[in-house]
Amino acid sequence: MGNFINVNHYKEESLYWIELNRPDAYNAFCDEMMDEIKSALTEAEGMKDVRVVIFSGKGKVFASGADIKELNAMSPFEALFPRMQSLYDFIYQFPKPTVAVIDGYCLGGGMELAAACDLRIATGRSKFGLPECKLGVIPGAGGTHRLVKLIGEAKVKELVFLGDMMGCTEAKNIGFINFVVEENELKERIIDIAKKITEKAPMALRFAKQCIQKQADIPQEVGMLLENLSQAYLFSTKDKSEGVTAFIEKRKPFFIGE
Repeated sequence: MGNFINVNHYKEESLYWIELNRPDAYNAFCDEMMDEIKSALTEAEGMKDVRVVIFSGKGKVFASGADIKELNAMSPFEALFPRMQSLYDFIYQFPKPTVAVIDGYCLGGGMELAAACDLRIATGRSKFGLPECKLGVIPGAGGTHRLVKLIGEAKVKELVFLGDMMGCTEAKNIGFINFVVEENELKERIIDIAKKITEKAPMALRFAKQCIQKQADIPQEVGMLLENLSQAYLFSTKDKSEGVTAFIEKRKPFFIGE
């Protein structure tokens, strides 16, 4: 694995960890960090034994969004083709399950990164918000679109227009956070949740993710057709045969992603 400066990344059994590593800058996203995240994800995608990718932040911040110095130097043309939006689209479409582990502040682009992941786990001290309008800009990496699908138009407008932060309990109540855990139990709970995911057939998870994410963008009858076609393909896989056989034989299945 390559040596990165702004990101710590490592494989631990079937889990691949990507830790944002700019604690002195509140894990703000610079161009180099985004390049390193993309490289790490590409590496994880190519590892067949990696089943889940986990994002976290070093220090007391998950991520605070774009680096203000780089934002200040950005031209209108550069803003028209935002690198962060492209990276988050890559994360959202990533073929393997992704989990955001939030312990601390999760603001702006950090909240948009979490929204691009499949599941979100947070500690009780975590805070969430979209303060971009205070800088004369708007959320530009999914905050006005992907986040609306998760928590609704009215709540996103509240977060954007007021610029206030919400706590973990509220984030859980509105459906943004899947699990709330104690700080001293965080690592154990992450591994427990991730390992439950790894027990499922990789190809089934990939097709399920695609069907779920496409449902909001296509008519119901097209979505049902996509579901049926995905199911038909999965019926031809080795993992489907293994899953059914293991169930009949009352043992744990051994999935190979084929």
